[in-house]
Amino acid sequence: MSSPAKSSSVTPVSLAVDAALVLAFFAFFFLKVLPSHVPSNDPKMVKLWAGLTAACMSGVFWLCIQMFRVVLRAQREAGRQG
Repeated sequence: MSSPAKSSSVTPVSLAVDAALVLAFFAFFFLKVLPSHVPSNDPKMVKLWAGLTAACMSGVFWLCIQMFRVVLRAQREAGRQG
């Protein structure tokens, strides 16, 4: 059986928007939110752990963006059919 061809939802514009959102998220958490939560007085350790934590959180944020896009596309397609 052959499956119907699906158009790709990944475009250069969507990749650029996602990258900009993730970079903004990383910068906000790395610079504003996380440094006050690192239990250290050493600036190098604060930057290290804030950066590592912001990187992990940015990965989760990227996954959330992708899941949002998939669900939004499915809902729009379901609305057109119904």
